[in-house]
Amino acid sequence: MRQGARRRETKYFYLFISPWLIGAAIFTLYPILYSLYISFTEYNITSAPKWVGLQNYTKMFQDDLFWRGVKATVLFTIFSVPLQLLLSLFLAVLVNQKIPFRRFFRTAIYFPSMISGVAMSLVWLWVFNSKIGMFNWALGLLGINGPKWLEDSNWALASMVIMTMWSAGAGMVIFLAGLQGVPPILYEAAKIDGVTRWQSLWRITLPMISPVVLFQLIMGIIDSFQVFTQAFVMTKGGPHYATQFYVYYLWQNGFKFFKMGYASAMSWLLLIVIMLMTFLIMRVSRKLVHYEGGGGV
Repeated sequence: MRQGARRRETKYFYLFISPWLIGAAIFTLYPILYSLYISFTEYNITSAPKWVGLQNYTKMFQDDLFWRGVKATVLFTIFSVPLQLLLSLFLAVLVNQKIPFRRFFRTAIYFPSMISGVAMSLVWLWVFNSKIGMFNWALGLLGINGPKWLEDSNWALASMVIMTMWSAGAGMVIFLAGLQGVPPILYEAAKIDGVTRWQSLWRITLPMISPVVLFQLIMGIIDSFQVFTQAFVMTKGGPHYATQFYVYYLWQNGFKFFKMGYASAMSWLLLIVIMLMTFLIMRVSRKLVHYEGGGGV
């Protein structure tokens, strides 16, 4: 009797989720598998895919613009991810204190991260404007002649890194959730033992929220490897390819030059790199991350 009821429940279950399964298969799984296929072909939309084997993958390593994209993306990741992590953690610690209007500050800090990437890029175009921008206006008050920011190849990438600090509020919320999960009794015991706040941060707070730090690190790296909107809206990859990010060059190949096979190969290479990076970080973090109950990854 129970087995018959379970079978009926199973049938109803698959019946009710079948629209989602069909949609996922048609609009998600099929495009993914098809992109893998055309990554081994020469395909420019106007003609049928022509099988070329590993030619697209070998071509990447001989493409100067490909390496420029890799360089810009790696530099962006190296500087933006640690800075955003530190700023997010600092803000989370700050608004976790018993200060007046802390709910208002939490909302105000988080609010900018809700703005779309395009709108944010347009705002920062004005901020970085070398003639009427806010940054150079503020520097002018101090008697400093500000740089040309997005117009200067030496400053364009740094401008993008500075811009990422604008969305630190999203990371702050996640860190704040982690901080509120730390048992207050640990701080009380540390205070009795004469431990300073700085020592509490290093010996209690960071070890206890290390899984959150790991999560933020992995997600930050994944996001930074896929940076696109800023380059598309603000610089078009310039000046002098300083912001020619990997995904921006991928988009150019796919939707500007219509080299769909080459673009698909770049997409799959990016997926492999992200998976390897995530795997290595998870392996290295086993001895560094504290999990409640002593369990590891």
